[in-house]
Amino acid sequence: MRPAAVLATAFVALMSLLAVAGPATASPDAEIGMEDQRLLLSGEADRGATARAWAAAGVDIVRLHARWSEAAPAVRRPSGFNGRNHLDPQYQWGRLDAAIAAASDAGLRTVLTITGPGPDWTSRDKARKNARYKPDPRAFGDFARAVATRYGARVDRYLLWNEPNQPGWLEPQSKCVTVKKPFRIPGRAAPLRRRCTPVAPHVYRELVAAALPAVKAADPGAQVLMGELAPIGRAPVTPRTPLAPLPFLRAMACVDESYHRLSKGPCARFRAPYADAIGHHPHGVRFGPDESNPDPTFAQIADLDRLFRVLDRLTAGGRLVAPKSTGGKYDVHLTEFGYQTSPPDHAIGVTLEQQARFLQQAAHLTWRHPRLKSLIQYQWHDEPARFRRAGVLAYAGWQSGLHFVDGRPKPALDAFVAPFTVERARGQTRFWGQVRPGGAHSVTLLRRSSRVAPFEPIATATTDRWGSWQLVLPFDAGAEYRFTWSDP
Repeated sequence: MRPAAVLATAFVALMSLLAVAGPATASPDAEIGMEDQRLLLSGEADRGATARAWAAAGVDIVRLHARWSEAAPAVRRPSGFNGRNHLDPQYQWGRLDAAIAAASDAGLRTVLTITGPGPDWTSRDKARKNARYKPDPRAFGDFARAVATRYGARVDRYLLWNEPNQPGWLEPQSKCVTVKKPFRIPGRAAPLRRRCTPVAPHVYRELVAAALPAVKAADPGAQVLMGELAPIGRAPVTPRTPLAPLPFLRAMACVDESYHRLSKGPCARFRAPYADAIGHHPHGVRFGPDESNPDPTFAQIADLDRLFRVLDRLTAGGRLVAPKSTGGKYDVHLTEFGYQTSPPDHAIGVTLEQQARFLQQAAHLTWRHPRLKSLIQYQWHDEPARFRRAGVLAYAGWQSGLHFVDGRPKPALDAFVAPFTVERARGQTRFWGQVRPGGAHSVTLLRRSSRVAPFEPIATATTDRWGSWQLVLPFDAGAEYRFTWSDP
């Protein structure tokens, strides 16, 4: 028998809120994923052992980056180089080949993010020597075709470009000019202000238009996702200010804040983008899955209803095109999600207990929403934490792993393997849990009335083939609950 324990009282407020807002049906087959580029792509760890550990923890899919700059020749485009041909000797696929093979050998499926930045020669403004600046859509389409041709036998889902609303991945985010304000104080010079208009959404629309048909031509049965947006941004004041995700989507669809169509400038020849589904990165940062961010332009884990509303309004207006098989509405894959912890990140990390609790809440949220099709944990191990300076960016690297950098497990590891929540609404209490990996398990729910009392069994259940179970029972607000299960 293996136990999975948690204080049920910690979840009551969250699950009451979700029960009111969420849909009546569920998505029990939502895939559970893992991403850790440092471990699987860099070869810092034994790739095979890492992939097998992920499989044992219940992971279904592995997300990897097919990064343009790492595969294509650098500095300048070589004479005779054929970017569409994955067998061109100038391409370097070794690390990605090894990572996909390790995942496959462990029984895991790979989803590939085909992303820039590319080599410097792929920018449309080569004098800048900045590959992030307005990448050439045609060259990116060639690279996407090469990726899908090479890996089509082992990959059936591709994601187009990582976080295009972040300047570290795509530039410029905006075009900014300095203008005089329409009022002035007598005797003084007219005050100045910066006026910025979005650029990255239109560049990204071009990248999707070039890459999606290229992938489909090379791997006809593949699913191709667009979006992949970071969940937060800022009001633009420079060309590199990261854009918030919901204004980014509206700009990409060539509508204003009121959804009026735009037809000038980069929208003059607008064609509605198509994709099979949407990928999104709903990192909560310091907001739990029950804490909506007050900024209405953000889309963190508790703000997904905002994302759905924007997507649905854009598809209903013909500004984005979703598959007919899903009723013209997009399914959403949460393709990167995690919480940094303190320790080691004392600037913006949540506590270890909060990380464990938030991951369980997110698992339940994904399970119970029929349009959420996958949840990919970012990361398995922390990256090294290096103090740089005071402020929110004090610690370099990313520390959202289920283990510390030295391999010691965090409490979140148990929460990942066996998430457990309690949902109270409409006079009912629903206990929900999951055993990963899935399959038929006999589950026993236990309760104790005080910390000095023993846990006693109060009910049993059998998991479905995805490892999920639920029970509706009376709830004791002063008790602790846990569940145990037997392995097949």
